[in-house]
Amino acid sequence: MGEWSSFTAVVRGLCLLYVTNKYLGTVTITYGPSMLPTLNVTGSMLLVERISTRTGKLRPGDVVIFRSPETPRKIVCKRLIGLEGDQITYVVDPLSGDRCETIVVPKGHVWVEGDYIYNTKDSRNFGALPYGLLEGRAFWTVSPPFSLGFHVTSIFIIWSSFTNQLFFFSAGSYCLVKILDP
Repeated sequence: MGEWSSFTAVVRGLCLLYVTNKYLGTVTITYGPSMLPTLNVTGSMLLVERISTRTGKLRPGDVVIFRSPETPRKIVCKRLIGLEGDQITYVVDPLSGDRCETIVVPKGHVWVEGDYIYNTKDSRNFGALPYGLLEGRAFWTVSPPFSLGFHVTSIFIIWSSFTNQLFFFSAGSYCLVKILDP
């Protein structure tokens, strides 16, 4: 009887983890220069909530994660610039000139761009992104990632309302959490 109750508890825990990850939120790690200076090149850990994309509560300026329209197995992180019906003016190729184009984001699509326009693949390359490819909205970034190891036994948390940041202190290390939501 004890073996089945342990097995049932593990299965319930895994189901809860799946539902939380699929429908409520997740943790993701980003790499690359396209979101400089907001996110690190060597990796930033983001806390992502999935409710805003399902309820349509996204707004321009949000940092979002989505499935790449070019490589669907790849998850990408960019800034949401415009929603359907918005008029967007963008620099076509910032490396070779300052020629601009203006488009209206089609129905059921959004416009996303990386913060570092000189090294990013975004809507300027693949066009407006279908809304169905959005996976979630990042609301916290933790840097440096992995600074809170499993060996830590005591953690002190300090909230700075002036800088809108959380500081996690442990023996010999600290971790800074920035809130991305303005």
